[in-house]
Amino acid sequence: MNKSELIDAIAKDASITKVAAKAALESFISNVTSTLKKKDGKVSLVGFGTFSVAERAARQGINPATKKPIKIAAKKVAKFKAGADLAGAVMGGKKK
Repeated sequence: MNKSELIDAIAKDASITKVAAKAALESFISNVTSTLKKKDGKVSLVGFGTFSVAERAARQGINPATKKPIKIAAKKVAKFKAGADLAGAVMGGKKK
């Protein structure tokens, strides 16, 4: 499913216009992004999952083309951990 298909599904499920569904989705994305940008930012949606930020340390890597070692800089990455309801649904269990 891509973004436009998700907007269509939200509009249908919530009985709202596609314009309103797009605005709601973009608001959700914007708010999650701005929260994760903050220090110790985390968004928890009970049953669905948790968005958070993890720090990756600098490390040595290998350039696959030249086989020479390269330095990979430290960075922050977005992380998502599925909640119990989502994980159960994906594994084929019942939804609450």
